[in-house]
Amino acid sequence: MYKAFGVINSSSRNIWVEGLQDYRPIGAFSFLGRYRVIDFAISNLSNSGIDRIQVYINSKPRSIVEHLGTGRHYNINSKSGKLQLLFSETDAGNDIYNTDIKAYYENLEYIKAMHHPYVVIAPSYMVYSANYAALINQHVESGADITMLYQTIDNAKEAFLNCTVVNLNRQKGVLSLEPNQGNAAKRNVSLATYIMKKDLFIELINKARETSSMFTLKDTISMMCSELDVRGVPHKGFVAVINDFNAYYRANMDLIDIKKAESLFQADWPIYTRTNNSCPTHYYASASIRNSVVSNGCIIEGTVENSIIGRGCVIKKGAVVKDSIILAGAEIGEDILVENQVVDKRAKLIHVKEVVSPADKPGYIRREDTL
Repeated sequence: MYKAFGVINSSSRNIWVEGLQDYRPIGAFSFLGRYRVIDFAISNLSNSGIDRIQVYINSKPRSIVEHLGTGRHYNINSKSGKLQLLFSETDAGNDIYNTDIKAYYENLEYIKAMHHPYVVIAPSYMVYSANYAALINQHVESGADITMLYQTIDNAKEAFLNCTVVNLNRQKGVLSLEPNQGNAAKRNVSLATYIMKKDLFIELINKARETSSMFTLKDTISMMCSELDVRGVPHKGFVAVINDFNAYYRANMDLIDIKKAESLFQADWPIYTRTNNSCPTHYYASASIRNSVVSNGCIIEGTVENSIIGRGCVIKKGAVVKDSIILAGAEIGEDILVENQVVDKRAKLIHVKEVVSPADKPGYIRREDTL
């Protein structure tokens, strides 16, 4: 494989996941009870033989820094590899300035210091599995300036709204990029993943800064499509974009389906994460579990249906949890009904009788709240 380093972009201008993002960046969100969203981007790079990785962080860094640590749990070569956390201050005055280009420009010396000729740029708010080694080889052999991943979908009127649509010619050349406004069902949706030479990456950063203070890398590539050879490569398999609260809820719930999970998780492509030592989950005689994902360290006495239960949760006797995501350390008290909810870490539902929301508008219980 050609030598490449990885860049994980945590900048998410115009993306806000209500409730959850008050406490941590999207990359640090709990996913399927065991993972964090950023684990998928880093695992893709590590599995592809890319062990020099830069992660850009611009707000509420504590949880993601704590989770990433030195990066050893991502199977990064301890001698030649390095997981580097780079910071960029968030402009609280106006969100239009909080771009990925701003983060890259503020850390440009670290990008220039990389000796690898190619770079793979991926977002921290998308969930998918991809072999970047094969994509880099394909990119070099094609002679393209930029290769970008996309997925063809047939439900763009309802899903992937506000994501980027890739307009292609017959040779898979990228003509332009535009927002998905839900006006057509079939679309090629960008996975915000780019492969290019490091020198071109630096040129685009400088070009964006010269053009507009609110330009993103995507804006710059779209502007340069007529001058550069930008190619699209289709991706197959599960993809989730965590760009609002419903998208986060739906991505988790979709993967309860074993067929969808098998299109993301593969035996020869592990998804690494930070683990901790805890006892297995204790299921009492009164417990009833159906079609759910339950993490370790829990105590289950009640009923769990079509739900995801994080580490160390307590579901008391008579409690019923349906179509919900319960994050680590939460407690559901006796005889309480929880339906269509995201219950954040260490929240306690012990006084209410039921917390139920419509299926198309799931509710949110704040971290460490007691109800």
